[in-house]
This record gives sequence, structure tokens and C-alpha cells, in this order.
Amino acid sequence: MEILKNPILEPCVWKVSDFKSENEWTYTFSENQIFELEEAAKKVINKKLAPTFFSKCDFILDSLTKVLNEQLDILQKGRGFIRLRGLDVKKYDSLTIQTIYWGICSYLGVGIPQNSKGELMSGVKDYGDKIISDNPYRDGIRLHRTTAKIDAHTDSCDHVALLCLQRAKQGGESGVISALSIYNEILKNKPEYLDTLCKGFYIDLIGKGKSEKELSSHPIPVFSYYGGKMCSRFNKSQIELGAEKKSGGLDSLSKEAVEYVQFLTVQEDFHLKMMLEEGDIQVLNNRVIYHTRTKVLDHEDPSKKRLLYRVWLNAPQPRPMAPEFANQLNTGERGGVTKRIY
Repeated sequence: MEILKNPILEPCVWKVSDFKSENEWTYTFSENQIFELEEAAKKVINKKLAPTFFSKCDFILDSLTKVLNEQLDILQKGRGFIRLRGLDVKKYDSLTIQTIYWGICSYLGVGIPQNSKGELMSGVKDYGDKIISDNPYRDGIRLHRTTAKIDAHTDSCDHVALLCLQRAKQGGESGVISALSIYNEILKNKPEYLDTLCKGFYIDLIGKGKSEKELSSHPIPVFSYYGGKMCSRFNKSQIELGAEKKSGGLDSLSKEAVEYVQFLTVQEDFHLKMMLEEGDIQVLNNRVIYHTRTKVLDHEDPSKKRLLYRVWLNAPQPRPMAPEFANQLNTGERGGVTKRIY
């Protein structure tokens, strides 16, 4: 385990003040590019290739290939997050919009399973799961299936994509945070926390393991420096519950360190907020970006409830990752969720 003692200087190290306008991190498709996406989708549908069952080579683009390659570079080598805008989701049936979305995602990585059903694309919405304790993960509840506020965290993949189909009545605002800016802040102000954060913690896999109740097979670092690059994996509730099950709880230093990371993520200088409008696609590099969601107040009518489609992707050129960091789900390096439910 190597602890980096120098500040990280990369494009994915940023603060909110570094951006003057949301136009700096939003790419809007032109009418011609939308037409290009529609034509590519028609060809895929005519071949009877369902969403998640086709790859980049099936979704043939012209001018957009260069654009999506540039967006991929931003994810892998730049600021680490993008928002793609311009799709009119009300214009399409479910098959067409899912085909367009999966086609775009295929240029940004390769899909991996994100839940115990083995799904490569899933709906982020309120499924009616009820939170009954201070830590929902204790009850096996994944927060994206509720209307609850979701604190800063990473998912267990290189890139996570979200397509907004329907906005909530109120709330559901998205937030992104540069994890490596958080590292620099800890290095500057609380370097005594780095040892425990870099050693890592056994985390509760909240039903994403090979069995329903399972911890990570080894400690996973919050910050991992390897091959000249820093990566981060953070979820305060999973860390706390994992420690509770493994050893009765976090020691005092680890508790302070984890709470300090959480404290920094809510500071306005680090926390960039954006509302995903209908048709927006947000994609994040999970190795360098944390994300959040505000509480959702939804419509009573089920047909009007907030709905997003989520995809987990492994990047074509992932950041270097230590083996103990890369295996986050007990399925090997950069492995997806084990399918258990048929």
C-alpha cells in the first residue's frame, strides 16, 4: 500500500468554482446528430437486436463517432463526468429510446451486471421499498429504489450512466464531486486520516455478493494509489455496516476519517449540483467522481413517477487499479454483480 504524499494534479481534480457555466460540462446533440442516432437505432431494431444484446459494432454512427470518442476522453482523462442533452424521449417508444441509449453507452464502455438479476440496464425509480432503520442497507434496501436522499458514493464499475425519462414532481437533483479533490483536501488538512483510508474497510455488499448477506472478501481502500494514478471507492453506510458485521464497528480514528470524507462531500465548493431534465444522459467515471441525489417528492400517478435508466460500464481504457481495489464485488477485477435471481 503506497500513500501518495503530494497533491494530485489532473483534470479530474476540480472544484465547483472551476466551472463558470453548465455549458462547460454539457454536450447538446444537433438535429442531424439526433437523426443519426435514430437511423442507427432503426437498423439495430430491424435486425431484431434487443437493447443490451448488441455492441458498438452494431450501432453504426458517422459524425457522432468522433463526438462520443471525445466524450469518452473526458471521462477517462478529463474532468470525469459528462452530460449529453438533446433527446426528446417523449418522441420514442420504449424499445427505440432504450436502443438509442444502449447504443450511446456502447461507445463509452462495455455493460456489466448491476444487480442480482443480472440486469445490464435497470430502472431507477421508487419501487415502494420502505426504510425502517438508520442504515437502510441493514434491511437490504438499495436507496436508488426509494425516494430517499442519497449521500456521496461510488458504484462498483468504471463508468455509470443515467438517462432521465421522467423528472420527479420535486427533488431528485443530482450532484457530483471530485474524489481526488477530496483527497487533496485530506492531505492538506488531515493527513493522519490517510493511513486508515488507504488501508480500507470490509464493506457490506448489500445483496450484490454471491450470497444475499455478504461482505467484501478483503478490505477495499477508500483511496488507492497504483500505477501512478489514484482511484477512490466510497460509501459511508456500506463501510459502517461492513465494520459493524466484521468487527463490531469502526475504531475511533477510522470513524473520524470516514466522517471527514463525508463532511467534505457536502461542502459547496466540492459539490457540483445539476438537475437531469428529461432526455439528459449523465455519465460519470466512478473511479474519480462521487455522486449524490436529493430527496425525491414524486407524483401520485404511477405513470408520472420519476424514472431513469441506469447502465454500468467497464471502460475501454480503465485507470490502473490495484487488484484489491479492482475486486469490489467478490467477482474478480472489475467484475459485475453475481446473478442469483432467475
